[in-house]
Amino acid sequence: MADDPLQHRAFADAIVERAATQLRELLVRLAREAQPFPPFPGAMFVYGIEVEPPPGSPHGCVILMDDGALYELQIGLDEDAVARGGDQVATRHEATVKLELPSDEYVLFAHRAALAVVAVLEARVGSAP
Repeated sequence: MADDPLQHRAFADAIVERAATQLRELLVRLAREAQPFPPFPGAMFVYGIEVEPPPGSPHGCVILMDDGALYELQIGLDEDAVARGGDQVATRHEATVKLELPSDEYVLFAHRAALAVVAVLEARVGSAP
């Protein structure tokens, strides 16, 4: 049974799970090193590092936040309040929704997140006096 396809699949799944676990741990460590987190461009209240989604991803703006987790950033306006003459700044809302991804999808995002936070850390070292 050495060529059992189910065993190969189980082995491949175990590798992905291990990679996901290790990347989760790495992102937590990197997030600690990246403190303080930069304000997210265009957001008023959110601090995080943008993570470029893999091609074909259904997720919008994904960010790594200071807890080392991945979130989808949702920014919007209360259109009814704006229509009634409300201030666009006052009616703006920002929400972060923690992404719960299957391990294979998480690995893709987490690798991109690790590269993004490392770029931030490198830029800080390069700009240090």
